[in-house]
Amino acid sequence: MKFGDTPVDEAAGAILAHSVRTGGVSFKKGRVLTDADVEGLREAGIATVIAARLEAEDVGEDAAAARIAKAVTGDNLEISAAFTGRVNLYAETAGLVDYDPLQLDQINMVDESATVALLSPFAPVVPRQMVGTVKIIPFAAPEAVVASCEMLAKGGMAQEGLVQIAPYRARTVGLIQTTLPGTKDSVLDKTTQVLRARVEALSGQLITERRCGHATDAIQAEIESLLKDGSEMVLIAGASAITDRRDVIPAAIVASGGTVDHFGMPVDPGNLMLLGYTGAVPVLGLPGCARSPKLNGVDWILQRLFADIAITGQDVMAMGAGGLLKEIPARPLPRAEATTTAVPSAPKIAAIILAAGQSRRMGSENKLLADIDGKPMVARVAGTVTASQAAPVVAVVGHEADDVRAALAGTNVSFAENPNFADGLSTSLIAGLGALPDDVDGVIICLGDMPRVDARVIDKLIAAFDPLEGRAICVPTFNGKQGNPILLARRFFGEMQEITGDRGARHLIDGYHELTCEVEMTEDGVLVDVDTPQMLAALKA
Repeated sequence: MKFGDTPVDEAAGAILAHSVRTGGVSFKKGRVLTDADVEGLREAGIATVIAARLEAEDVGEDAAAARIAKAVTGDNLEISAAFTGRVNLYAETAGLVDYDPLQLDQINMVDESATVALLSPFAPVVPRQMVGTVKIIPFAAPEAVVASCEMLAKGGMAQEGLVQIAPYRARTVGLIQTTLPGTKDSVLDKTTQVLRARVEALSGQLITERRCGHATDAIQAEIESLLKDGSEMVLIAGASAITDRRDVIPAAIVASGGTVDHFGMPVDPGNLMLLGYTGAVPVLGLPGCARSPKLNGVDWILQRLFADIAITGQDVMAMGAGGLLKEIPARPLPRAEATTTAVPSAPKIAAIILAAGQSRRMGSENKLLADIDGKPMVARVAGTVTASQAAPVVAVVGHEADDVRAALAGTNVSFAENPNFADGLSTSLIAGLGALPDDVDGVIICLGDMPRVDARVIDKLIAAFDPLEGRAICVPTFNGKQGNPILLARRFFGEMQEITGDRGARHLIDGYHELTCEVEMTEDGVLVDVDTPQMLAALKA
């Protein structure tokens, strides 16, 4: 890749490395300069720009990131579209992040131009949570680097890809609590409540709880009874802590035909954890901290067991890195009082399809119902939007509402009625915003007369969206021209609801230039809407 000062006369097709704002020209970094852009730079008196020009052996940043992400990604993960050389990985289910960190290191050591960042191995995740990101550092990476990363991502793994989410599997769990003179029922009741919540959070079910004296034979009898009743896991909370692998609880596990695989763990709270098995059924002797809902070593063991990730004594002994879970001076608040930090997750982006207009320029025909390759135009648009990552999708109807609803039958859209459709586009926008749930992060405004927009366009806009990095409005472009649909963050909903007349939200782009991100597309469908019979005929042709 060539990088540096580039004469404007040679800049067509180059990637602008730094934003240019002078003499009436306003181009953001990363823009692929067109012939028209070059002419604008000349007119502004700019002789050179700092730009990157790809060579034959280079793979553009988006294509390179997409290829590596595809190779890295295994089961139960979703990949975002590429934007500015970045592809994010999101969990599709609750479970644990599972990969070999040494294999990840090998990928990151191929070349400084290609990076892969993941959550820690065995980190618990929930659906839509961000698990990792692939980032190409410069504007392109050499083909040899991309190919090496792909090969290393797939090498030596049973599953496809480097990283996967091991989903939690529902298990039935039995609980034994032992008692000594003076043991309070209220303590036992609270322990049951806390452990039930732990188990249910991992898709399990606490089917029974037994109480017995703190004696080997009594515990043995309860273990055998729970196994006979079908428990797939047994938890034992002792009235007295386990102090040795030959103590009362481990002795009861052995007496019931089981084994004690490991006692103790380098995690605090959780040091006195005991891991055993009776046949294939895990039997855990719990430390006293298991009676508390705060994070402790018990959670780390349960998470792996519910995710069907084999755990040995060696695995337990390797948990010391990060195993100090107690409060420290740098974090003085008790965990129960500390504020919860939101984990990075995929933005929840809704979509509004504006389908209430009167199609005045089409004459008597409702263009939204026009047949395009066997489907009404509005149904083709709805199919594209619902095939994207945007959800939920709301179609605003007004003019010939019943016919438009019928055309959209069978599509995964909900409807918002706009009785004031004759008053202009703004009324449909307001009706659509009013139908959105409160938890969406933004909305894509889609026009019902743009059947050439592809679902990949919408996904790329969503991939670009990041209000924290100044990308709160995302606009598609083709050859430097802005098109539709437009993605806007929730922060603009109030202003959008104040728009009047036959206007949409496009004017917000001019008012918030610093928060607007142009997303270059490879096809001109973002510029093509159908307003006249001539345009409809050309589209059909």
